[in-house]
Amino acid sequence: MTVLDDRALNRATLARQYLLERSDAAPLDVVSHLAGVQAQEPQEPFVGLWARTRGFRPEALDALVTGRAVVRTHLMRRTVHLVAASDALAWRGRHDAMLRQRVLTTYRDELRGVDTEAVRTAGLAVLADGAPRSMAEIVEPLRERWPGPPRRALGELLVAALIPMAQLPPRGLWQRSGGVRNLPLATWLGRAVDPHDADDSDPVGRLLLRRYLAAYGPAASSDLRAWCGLAGLPAAIRAARGELVSFRDGHGRELLDLPGAPRPPADTPAPVRFLPAFDNAVLGYRDRDRIIDREHLGLSVAGERVVLVDGRVSATWRVREDHVTVTPLRPFSRTEQREIRDEGGALAEFLGSGSADVRIAEMP
Repeated sequence: MTVLDDRALNRATLARQYLLERSDAAPLDVVSHLAGVQAQEPQEPFVGLWARTRGFRPEALDALVTGRAVVRTHLMRRTVHLVAASDALAWRGRHDAMLRQRVLTTYRDELRGVDTEAVRTAGLAVLADGAPRSMAEIVEPLRERWPGPPRRALGELLVAALIPMAQLPPRGLWQRSGGVRNLPLATWLGRAVDPHDADDSDPVGRLLLRRYLAAYGPAASSDLRAWCGLAGLPAAIRAARGELVSFRDGHGRELLDLPGAPRPPADTPAPVRFLPAFDNAVLGYRDRDRIIDREHLGLSVAGERVVLVDGRVSATWRVREDHVTVTPLRPFSRTEQREIRDEGGALAEFLGSGSADVRIAEMP
């Protein structure tokens, strides 16, 4: 079986993520190809799409959000993602058990003994008038019946697990602020969430597997689980195995992939790319050796924005008043410094920071 080292996997990831070459595709097609964009920080998807899409303009994503073509919702790993509306409706039912289990595990003591079906029914009754509500506004009418659990625990149970919800604009619009207002997905999108079919071949799981491999492969089943939070999708993998090809990584793990999917040569040049916080190009794997050194793994969950140099996480970046500051994680050559300044200047212009000045700090 062919072995793919970290550099070969890196170039495959960059190609699938549109980070080797920006895509000419429409923003909706990019979001769909990526199988959703991490969006717990509302402004970060704009940077992620700018890094991947040629000529991307923020108003294009705003139009998709207000036009209900994409939606902010709790999905993979119980985090907020920006996903195509059709994907949200098709995938949410498959994620129900995972979302519920994660909330109940997080608030094990606080929610012990709570009748979740009764809470769900009561929450739907509160939302029946079609008015968007904050989590606190959904929970408050339930406090008389369930006075024991903390408001936060009861609220997260409702909005992140029991009722498929959309987070409505202006939350998630370009350079707009606003608290989270929730509405059931079915109300916001005008169509019920697809029911989960517990078929032994797991058709939705097979679709998720193929979509994941298209944007993240080659990857192990443990990487798939780390990305979506579902329990490895073993039935889906068994059912789809005949349609896939296999490799091994440097640790001996089996990697699955789609036949004919891009796997560029390991020596393919990789441009500098500035990524947003919590970008799935980094978070979308259990084994992240292909893109980030182990000593820097903490950056991927700490909300640091990172810079890819030669395809790997090599610096962090921040916007400071009138300039972009880049903090290296390793020394850079003069050529790399020039490329960082060029790409960082383009980012500063996109962000409207008022200056294309990029300052590379001393290594900490």
